[in-house]
Formats: sequence, structure tokens, C-alpha cells
Amino acid sequence: MEEEGRRLLEEGIRKKVISPGKGDLSTFPNGTKVVFHYRTSLCDGTVLDDSRTMGGRSKPMELIMGKKFKLAVWERIVITMRQGEVAEFTCDTKHTALYPLVSQSLRNISVGKDPLEGQRHCCGIAQIHSHHSLGHKDLDHLQANPQPLVFAIEMLEVLPPGSFQLDMWAMTDKEKLDSVPLIHDEGNSLFKQGKIKEATEKYYNAIACLKNLQMKEHPGDEAWVQLDQMITPLLLNYCQCLLLQGQYYEVIEHCSSLIFKYEDNVKAYYKRGKAHAAVWNEKEARADFAKVLELDPSLEASVNKELKAMEEKLRSKQAEEKGRYKGLFDFKAIPATATTG
Repeated sequence: MEEEGRRLLEEGIRKKVISPGKGDLSTFPNGTKVVFHYRTSLCDGTVLDDSRTMGGRSKPMELIMGKKFKLAVWERIVITMRQGEVAEFTCDTKHTALYPLVSQSLRNISVGKDPLEGQRHCCGIAQIHSHHSLGHKDLDHLQANPQPLVFAIEMLEVLPPGSFQLDMWAMTDKEKLDSVPLIHDEGNSLFKQGKIKEATEKYYNAIACLKNLQMKEHPGDEAWVQLDQMITPLLLNYCQCLLLQGQYYEVIEHCSSLIFKYEDNVKAYYKRGKAHAAVWNEKEARADFAKVLELDPSLEASVNKELKAMEEKLRSKQAEEKGRYKGLFDFKAIPATATTG
């Protein structure tokens, strides 16, 4: 342990153990997956990033050893940790120069954006020496003023190669494409079991895989269109899950984007019609259901059922409002009171 600490110091890394872990130290062969929470701070204590709060949720970092992660120092420090260990690592500037770019990618991922957004036309080293904004004032300042950083790491899991499914960011393009049918099937299975939230996440992940690939193609090109046609049924399944969870306005938005590209997509009109009906957009709902019948008359029974349900809801709402305001404007004559002096 002391020898490892000495080697780290020679490399410009100072380790402070907060809580020791349990078990033996892994040998971390290539392909090992390490899962950990991290908090990145300046040496004055200013917090830059925290995986427990980034993007409004707690999501640990996952690294695949040997994949040459852009911030190499993270691979160096995690191999000194046991599962369950908590430690702080103060790393010299030579190890942290690329952190602004890494942080930008992690922040993008946390809010569902492409991790490479803003980095497509400039390599990492060139970007460090440019005046290109990363879209975050703290990262722009750090990029212009490289300095040591403190990484507080809590090691959650160490998984041997072959014991887990790769996350999207760690996949090659081929691995992403190959994974989509599997994720789609998993989503369908969860949906049939009534596990709607879990199915929603599976469909979202499959869409994200394809969107990530699609961003590398020119809109309208054959490869882009093929990927879009793969996205469409996944997006419709995703919208079905959202309908069941009451996310009606998001359904309207997604289905409208599909209809803009595919004017004859009857499922998009049908789901959008249901969403409009749920938020009292009677005119829009009727127009969508009319389009459904125009495209597929065999759905008449289903459409009539939806229209009947909408009309009953509207009548119920009108009756409720009538009862709520009944008597509000029924002023009774108030007799005058005679007064004598």
C-alpha cells in the first residue's frame, strides 16, 4: 500500500483514503468494468461535477478498462481501489488538462445529448489551445487556466470481462447497431409484463443508440434514412409507454415529428389523437382520428371507441363545470331596511 502511494506521488497523484474497501484488490484486466461515483473539485473546494447530482439524477460513472478513456488518470487511480473504498486523489495539471472536454461530454450525456456535441470539428489538444467555448463558464475558465483537480471516488463495483452488457458510450458503431434489436426485444418483453417504466428506458436507450449513429450521417442520405426507419417503430413504442404514464404533450411532440417526415404513419396519428383527447384538444383529436380512418378504414371500431371515450369525458367535464359555477351569479333581491331618524 505504501509502495503504491509512493508510485502515485512520483506520478503527480496524491491519494487520501477516506474509507477502506473490502476484499482483494482486482488485477483489472482489459475489459473489466468499474462502476464508481465521483466528485470533481478545484483545490479550493469548488465543486465542478458530482455524479450523484449531475443532470438532476444520481448516475455513477462506468469505465471499461483498456478502452483508452480520454481522461487517462481515471484509469490510473481506480486500479488502486478495492470495491467499497472511498478515496480522494489530488492530481497535477498534467493529468487534468483534458478534464474540461470530458466534463462537457458527461454533462451532455446526463441531459440526453450527444456526448460529442461541440467537439466534432476540433481534436482535444487543439481545442485546449483555442478560444472555443464549451458552453459552460466554469469549464471555459478551467480550459483557459489548467490546474490540479481533486477527484473524490467511491468504488461501487468491479465487474470481470464478459459479465455485463456494454453501455452505449463504450460500444463501437457496429456494437451499437447489433445491440438495438436485443434492446428492442427486452423493451417489448418488459411492456408485456406491465413494467412500463422499465420498458420506456429500454426503448429510449435503443433510440439513443440509433440517434448517435444517425448524427454521423448526412440527413437524407441512404444510411441516414435506414437508421430513421429503424428509429420510427421504437419511437412509437416509446410514445405508447409515455401515453400510459400521462406524458401527453411529449407524445404530441414526438408523433408530430414523425408525421412531418412520414405523412402516412397511421400509428403516429392514432397516438397523437389519443394524446390530444387526453388534454382536451377536441378539434385536434378529431382531425387526427379522421386521418386514421382515411389511412386505414379497418380501424373504425378502435377510433369510434376513442371518440366515444373522449365525448364522455367532455360531457363529464362540462357537467362538473356547470355544477361548480351554479348559483354563482344568482343574486337574490336584498330587502331594503328602513331607518328612522
